Amino acid sequence: MLSNAAAGGNGEASRGETRERREDVGVNDGQGALYVVATPIGNLDDLSPRARRVLAEVALILAEDTRHSARLLAHYAIGTPMRAFHEHNEARLCPVIAARIEGGERIALISDAGTPLFSDPGYRLLRTLRERGLRALPIPGANAAVAALSVAGLATDRVAFEGFLPARGGARRTRLAELEGESRTLVFYEAPHRVAATVEDLHAALRDTREATLARELTKIHEQLIRGTLGELRVWLREHPQRIRGEFVIVVAGRAQGTPAAERGEAVLRTLLEELRPPQAAKLAARITGARRNALYRRALELDDDKA
Repeated sequence: MLSNAAAGGNGEASRGETRERREDVGVNDGQGALYVVATPIGNLDDLSPRARRVLAEVALILAEDTRHSARLLAHYAIGTPMRAFHEHNEARLCPVIAARIEGGERIALISDAGTPLFSDPGYRLLRTLRERGLRALPIPGANAAVAALSVAGLATDRVAFEGFLPARGGARRTRLAELEGESRTLVFYEAPHRVAATVEDLHAALRDTREATLARELTKIHEQLIRGTLGELRVWLREHPQRIRGEFVIVVAGRAQGTPAAERGEAVLRTLLEELRPPQAAKLAARITGARRNALYRRALELDDDKA
């Protein structure tokens, strides 16, 4: 009985999947749609079978850089026509694309890498479609921010995605000052020529002991994850200038939900642990800062384990 029920369930799921696939593309139901398709951030094998099928069957692919995306399409022998769609022509093309979708065409939107609209063009087009009551359907897949979060070892229950900080130092430092009290885990994208300056500013704004992860070239041959405090990441970038290449994601722990005394306590604790065992370090740090001794002792044990 269980076997028959399972078989029936699988058959129903299979039929449901077939219906869902037909709804994706290939059926002339008279309704156009925009497919927002995630593409690999490095490893080409990360393009899902569904994404490949959609890209092969839509009428047009909107690509941030057609030359870049041509390599991906060639890898999968996809011959769908492409059109450049980027921040410089988005406003002009939005009504054109919306009209084509309104007329029943199915079009895909991709960025150079990852999920479109995450620090990439597309927002204006999606707003236009929303205002006209037109369909926009996600084809999920790779995303650099989510990939970095999944391995950073920091809290993921509450996250603030900041994307790229301002390029100019003054504006960047102003924004970081506004984020100093943010308790959610912070996620930033950064280019190689600015990452060292950005980590310097993060260090100055959010304090030396804030935990962070620097993710470089995710899913690519030279993928690298550097975990530590902002102070330690700052030193690593200074000592390894030859590795400051490729795209970076910076994940930073939110401000601890505690008193200023607790924050001072950890800073003092880290210094004392260089010379003392956890019990003595926690006792002295609590006496110096007024932070809770038990909490400091638990933290001291964690930090001591990390060094082992």
